[in-house]
Amino acid sequence: MGEIAVGRGNWANASARSKARKAMLLKETQMRQLMQQGPDTIAASIGEAGYRKELDLYSARLSGAELIEAALSHNLDRDIKQVIGYCQGRLRRIVSVFAMRFSYHNAKTVLRAVNSGTSAEDLANMVMPEENDLNTNWLEIANQSKTLADAAHAMRGTSWGTGMSGLDADAPLQEYEDALDRHYYNDAISALKSSGHQHRPLLTLLRTEIDHRNIINLLRALRQGIQAEQRTELMLEGGQRLRGNMLRNAAQADSEESLIEVLRRLPNLDTTRLEEAIQTARESGGLDSVVSYLEGEQRDSLRRLSHLNPLSAFPVIYYLESKVLEVRNIRLLVRGKAAGLSDEVIEAHMSI
Repeated sequence: MGEIAVGRGNWANASARSKARKAMLLKETQMRQLMQQGPDTIAASIGEAGYRKELDLYSARLSGAELIEAALSHNLDRDIKQVIGYCQGRLRRIVSVFAMRFSYHNAKTVLRAVNSGTSAEDLANMVMPEENDLNTNWLEIANQSKTLADAAHAMRGTSWGTGMSGLDADAPLQEYEDALDRHYYNDAISALKSSGHQHRPLLTLLRTEIDHRNIINLLRALRQGIQAEQRTELMLEGGQRLRGNMLRNAAQADSEESLIEVLRRLPNLDTTRLEEAIQTARESGGLDSVVSYLEGEQRDSLRRLSHLNPLSAFPVIYYLESKVLEVRNIRLLVRGKAAGLSDEVIEAHMSI
């Protein structure tokens, strides 16, 4: 829809380039073929799918699953940087709003490493390889921080550092992560609002994502036996449908059944499929099925908006989300193979 593509920006060019990149991602049949292979063979296969440069970079010191993990992380960082680089003007600002979440994710990774006592060297070997220049500052923060408060202080002057500035020094990891989530969504919503009414579909997409995060947080809190007052504090403000009294009612629900009753009152939410996902989660003991269902709904919405608004930020954002999904699926596959899990168990955790 033309009203999305307003203001200075290379809307048509960036959309075309993103669609071309999207077409190069692994198809479902290719992903299933990877499931039949071992780590070394997987490395060779994904090298032909755009990961050769990073695989060659790390092959001198890593092999197997570790080689693939490092290559995946580096390739994703490079890809995000390139996509933002070919966007211009207002389009670049919009795409950057969504891409900023990856920096917040890196901040969480560093916090978790500091909280668990993981050394900067181990962090570099596992998820933040030092060959990637974008990891230099993160590894330095991890190396100089003994506590979560140290890490938060070392991030001062950044958006994520600002998000943690009001926390008590002895606050637990969950509070730091919650603060980062709140700050990211607040900043993202404010940035899109300031861009004008033409970005309402993007705001709706972001607000729906907040709804989904709140549903997952509530289900997790109920399973952990967290009291209603604390559940209320966990909630993210700014949702699309789960807001105001409805959000408070959801936080007060004292069981999954009560929560579902509240959610049934929300418009345009398929509670039947959500209930099925929750039932599967009960049987498995985790929340993977719920997360997968809600993320799938979000991707379907983004794909639809991308098709309906070809000259907009949606094709670019849809490509980035698809790339992240590809990297996550390959990572899950490789980790599962390394752990000796069956193909059925691995596939159950992948989104293909």
